[in-house]
Amino acid sequence: MRRIRAAVVEAPGGPFLLRDADLDDTPRAREVLVRMTAVGVCHTDLGMRDAWPARWTPMVFGHEGAGCVEAVGAEVTGLAPGDSVCLTFASCGACEQCARGGPAYCRSAQALNFSGGREDGTTPLSLDGSPLHAGFFGQSSFATYAVVHERGVVRVPADLPPSVVAPLGCSGQTGAGTVLNRLRPEPGSSLVVVGAGGVGLSALMAAVAAGCDPVVAVDPVASRRGLATALGARAALPPGDGLVSALRELTGGGAHRVVETTGRPEMARRAVEALCPRGEVALLGLGTEVTLDARALLAKGVRLHGVIEGDADPGRFLPELIALHRSGRFPVQALVGTFPFEEIGRAVAAMQDGSVVKPVLTFP
Repeated sequence: MRRIRAAVVEAPGGPFLLRDADLDDTPRAREVLVRMTAVGVCHTDLGMRDAWPARWTPMVFGHEGAGCVEAVGAEVTGLAPGDSVCLTFASCGACEQCARGGPAYCRSAQALNFSGGREDGTTPLSLDGSPLHAGFFGQSSFATYAVVHERGVVRVPADLPPSVVAPLGCSGQTGAGTVLNRLRPEPGSSLVVVGAGGVGLSALMAAVAAGCDPVVAVDPVASRRGLATALGARAALPPGDGLVSALRELTGGGAHRVVETTGRPEMARRAVEALCPRGEVALLGLGTEVTLDARALLAKGVRLHGVIEGDADPGRFLPELIALHRSGRFPVQALVGTFPFEEIGRAVAAMQDGSVVKPVLTFP
């Protein structure tokens, strides 16, 4: 048993409270014990915290971990103590979707990532002698240590800063993977990103790297629009009246592709309206029901994509993303603002007020 520090949510929608907890630090056959060096804060952590079932509280969230392997289970291969790693979502590795290279759509995804514990209902964490729920995205990395499902652990170069590694596990691969794995735009084609947060700007950087032109961003925050243009967008627009007309003008009659990251129904409708005939829109935001005009979809031949985790197979895609970063074409560090783990509340506030795109918590 190991004493750790964790950010605990005691009830749905509650604050992140720093508590001392106990971790059963002997990993099972397919688990890895990781000492955390950094973890990104994602809007998904906040959205899921607010909607989390009370029966699975208290709970530890966090799903963009970076760290160092301390121990591996008996059946784990390809990882060893001392390895620097990026943590991402868990998958079974055996179902049809995993076998076809689509682990984000794993048949066991709910049990492995969103059940408040392991697939068998247990949790390696305890608080004052009672179970402390964990296993969020197979990791629960808002803690100094985590026992992680092996399929969510990807070895990375030791010289890569943890603050760069951490966002790659979710927001980086979700945005970039949507462009590079699913939409696969041709050089010179137009692409619009709606929402210039961590996911949207990752999509934007991937679109620029793929040679899209023009790339256009939409966001209500002026500083984020400025960052979008600094990262290669030809233009960055606020949402509001006249947006669709402006996008059509910038893209020569309509965008070839739109990546919608906000989850807002009205923005999804505008995304479709901004497309050219036979254009494609990818919906990434965890929002509510969206109503679209079927006649408009048919008349324009629109292709509608729902994408999870950028269609990524992390073991393959994260090394590609790191190579893109090393080449200077995926400068994820431009999105990051770092905070000590003990200041998780300040990091969340900075993300909510728009002053920091991607807060990353660091550990001593």
